[in-house]
Amino acid sequence: MKVLSLSDKVVSFIYSPQVRSRFRDIDIIIGCGDLSYYYLEYVLSVLDKPLFYVHGNHDKVVEYNGNTMRTGPHGGINLHRNAINYQGLLLAGVEGSLRYRPGTFQSTQAEMWGHIFSLIPTLFYNRAKYGRYLDVFVSHAPPQDIHDGDDLPHQGIKAFRWILKVFRPAYHFHGHVHIYHPDTIASTQFKRTQIINTYPYRDTEMETVGNWK
Repeated sequence: MKVLSLSDKVVSFIYSPQVRSRFRDIDIIIGCGDLSYYYLEYVLSVLDKPLFYVHGNHDKVVEYNGNTMRTGPHGGINLHRNAINYQGLLLAGVEGSLRYRPGTFQSTQAEMWGHIFSLIPTLFYNRAKYGRYLDVFVSHAPPQDIHDGDDLPHQGIKAFRWILKVFRPAYHFHGHVHIYHPDTIASTQFKRTQIINTYPYRDTEMETVGNWK
């Protein structure tokens, strides 16, 4: 199964007809935040594949483009505090970063725990029905002490590290932390989870995950 994950920066060749030939074999698109909604809509429409996304801390509550008003990419599925089954693939997500100033799509560490706890009933349902809790976790911010930074806006989320440890998804896609040097670590194995910093895009061949059809 192939995933095109995107975050934080518009990539010119992706926002062009080239995206169709470059990623013709993509199965799903994952947006990890801080991207314009029209950009995500473009990728969705050209590739004609499902889009799952969370908001980043720099996302607009309402985005205006001409006469069009968006609160998210049209046609995409918002994973924030939402655990879903897409054709046998179990996904869940949490938006935003740590709160460092007034604004939307930011939360304290305590509030992030609340977002994670809201997912737990569905995760236990998944375990009872499908034999596993979760396949793919999507966030904007990284988990604590993995791919994160020392400054408050880019510190990792304690609750994310916990959900990976306890509910063991196969993959965790995040953005938020920009990569400027080629030797920056962008993929880390933690317990049973492959954690991927998707900035600004990653084309990931996921090994067989769950019961995806």
